[in-house]
Amino acid sequence: MDNAIAALQGHQPKYEFLIAIDSDGCAFDTMEVKHKECFIPNTIKFFGLQAISKYAREAAEFVNLYSKWRGVNRFPALVKTFDLLLEWDQAMARGVKIPAIPHLRQWIEEESKLGNPALEAYCKEHDHPDMHQTLAWSKAVNVSVDDIVQGGLPPFPFVRESLQKAFDRADLLVCSQTPQAALQREWEEQDLAHLVFTIAGQEQGKKGEHIAFASQGRYENTKILMIGDAPGDFKAAEANQAWFFPINPGAEDASWERLFYEGLDRFFDGKFGGAYQESLIEEFDSYLPATPRWKS
Repeated sequence: MDNAIAALQGHQPKYEFLIAIDSDGCAFDTMEVKHKECFIPNTIKFFGLQAISKYAREAAEFVNLYSKWRGVNRFPALVKTFDLLLEWDQAMARGVKIPAIPHLRQWIEEESKLGNPALEAYCKEHDHPDMHQTLAWSKAVNVSVDDIVQGGLPPFPFVRESLQKAFDRADLLVCSQTPQAALQREWEEQDLAHLVFTIAGQEQGKKGEHIAFASQGRYENTKILMIGDAPGDFKAAEANQAWFFPINPGAEDASWERLFYEGLDRFFDGKFGGAYQESLIEEFDSYLPATPRWKS
């Protein structure tokens, strides 16, 4: 069994509260640099989108950074980017053929651990060009991230203070769709790894599964909190009937300050639900549109 999954399933609570924290774009200001400098250039290169690079870039940025798809796993995000380009008349007028990726679409529907290990295993058993192309792209993205984001980026203001404040009252968990090795490196570089009992990435399944693995039969639902910056984080909390504290994209500093001074106290005091939770979600929802500008 995967070590991180075993750590989740074998977790024995130290406290009565559990807090799951997303990483990229939530704890660390890494989303912009990773997508704009690592993911998108490799997408254009590996899938032959040079002739429509400005459209590909805008579509990918919308999916991964500025829409309700923000934070989605890299493989569904790639599919969504291609779908948006296919629906964009100006992009299609350039005569570029968007890659047909039938096997990738099917794999996304059937595979629960959407990471390179699972994709490599699939490619060893199947000779489908779109899957081998996707694997080469994904590996190149990781190389770019290692190169460009080396040395790490510091957490947002009030992240360290919030985690230290919660450390003596709650069990803390990193819950992300970033590759686990990159998460481990980034949290260790910033001297934050010692504050969490384990770090779960895309290889360990979806975020909702991470929380379920770590919590089932061990915590009351009202004593579980997910901190995240994307709709997928809210869905992970909702799937486990847990609370959700949003880190609003573009207003991360203020969100973490609010968590430190207000949100954590409400959570520990049992005053997080009702109007307070609803107001947080309503505000969060206003930050991320569902329709790109070229459709609206």
